[in-house]
Amino acid sequence: MLVLGYVDALLFGSSLTAYSVLFLPVCVLTAVWVRNGDLMTAPVVLPIAFTVGLIPVADTGGGLGDHLMGLFTALATQAGWLYGGTLIAGLIVTVRKAALLARRAAARRRPQ
Repeated sequence: MLVLGYVDALLFGSSLTAYSVLFLPVCVLTAVWVRNGDLMTAPVVLPIAFTVGLIPVADTGGGLGDHLMGLFTALATQAGWLYGGTLIAGLIVTVRKAALLARRAAARRRPQ
């Protein structure tokens, strides 16, 4: 997400909307590609990644305080995209976890 934030800053002039829309496919890919053992970590890691990627995109001023204010403002204004992406990842991960548990239960029921 940090690299995506820098790409957004270069190509789209730090567009928060473009960054947020590009966050959605990252959420889907993360939920699909995460290992089975780490399924429940994907919805937790995505908001952190979103925040880290906002560092180059958020409005920056002269100092640290201005940069933090821009970061918090970007988080507040883009919260819908953040929640939506996390929800998408959570749903995909839940379906994958249910399928994994069903496969394990079926394997246990099979006669040896």
